[in-house]
Amino acid sequence: MTAVKFVDAHMHLWDLSRIAYPWLTPPFSPDGPNGDVTPIGRDFGLEDYHAALARWNVAGMVHVEAGANADSAIAETTWLEKLRNGASQPNGLVAFAALHEPDAAAKLAAQAAHPGVRGIRQILNWHRDPRRTYTTRDFLQDERWADGYALLERHGLAFDLQCYPGQMRAMAAIAERHPGTPVIVNHMGMPVLEDADGVEDWRGGMRSLARLPHVAVKISGMGFAIRQWSSDQVRPFILETIEMFGAHRCMFASDLPTDTLFGSIDRHMETYHQAVEDFSTEERAALFGANANRIYRLDLTL
Repeated sequence: MTAVKFVDAHMHLWDLSRIAYPWLTPPFSPDGPNGDVTPIGRDFGLEDYHAALARWNVAGMVHVEAGANADSAIAETTWLEKLRNGASQPNGLVAFAALHEPDAAAKLAAQAAHPGVRGIRQILNWHRDPRRTYTTRDFLQDERWADGYALLERHGLAFDLQCYPGQMRAMAAIAERHPGTPVIVNHMGMPVLEDADGVEDWRGGMRSLARLPHVAVKISGMGFAIRQWSSDQVRPFILETIEMFGAHRCMFASDLPTDTLFGSIDRHMETYHQAVEDFSTEERAALFGANANRIYRLDLTL
């Protein structure tokens, strides 16, 4: 087991008999953004999570909403709070709310009433390629969505940002208006390398967000960029992400179990540790644990 304590900034649990997740409901297809999800289309609980990360000195974790039906978002949070009460984990929750909907204020208040909730995620990935897009339109061009986003600060909620690089400048403009709402970029910004200027789009978009001091980033989701990835392919993106945001605004995350679609979790974690093996002890402790503990206000003793 590694000596570095790992506070996992992004993981999922699900009980498919309890809550419906459309993307985990057969029939499955290889054509969507995640590819064929058959291998993870089964229950995944805390015991499964800890077994998968047995080598990696888990000290805490942040659960991120897992794509349940929108009308089950509160039920998902309620279930996770019961887990927290029984097992003291997950340590923090990022819940779902549709910020463009007329009832966004009520939904945010309902989510924020749960003690474990630290933030909100509404997946925003829009792409012209139907195999890439998660949404039917770009919510970052919707004034009603921006109005919903403006409500987060009154509840002390952060925002987990999952979008594509081409949307990042629009998000940066919105985030700049609300410096009291922390933003955490998911999955290293999800570069779309098949796009004509994919790397430069990612670099420019990430820089537009990195210049805002209240924006941080999670390093995970290698397979969203390169399905059959190698350490040599992803290491430059990892290191450039850390260079752009700094070692104290980056967090490594497992994205269990989703990232196991693209390789074993041990392979992911080994790659992350190797990428920063020349960093200082303090920087590695920050990247693997202290930053997630601080940014998600987990109050763990590390």
